[in-house]
Amino acid sequence: MKNDIVIVRIGKKGITEGVIAEIDNVLEKHGMVKVKILKNFRETYETDRNDVAIMLSEKLNACIEDVRGFTIVLRRQKFKK
Repeated sequence: MKNDIVIVRIGKKGITEGVIAEIDNVLEKHGMVKVKILKNFRETYETDRNDVAIMLSEKLNACIEDVRGFTIVLRRQKFKK
């Protein structure tokens, strides 16, 4: 795979355990992920994007690399096994 960043989208179902698991898997494999907050999530939950970024970073033990628009970039140090 090229050095493209994997994108995970959060939609109307919100931040489920499945979404958390998917982001965690991507961080384990690639060390970085873009999380896009879709319009239907924003309309349903009316949560501030920075609050979403902080919550995800705390749950996933990841650093917030960037928040632009409704895209959050998270990074986690990859550990070699």
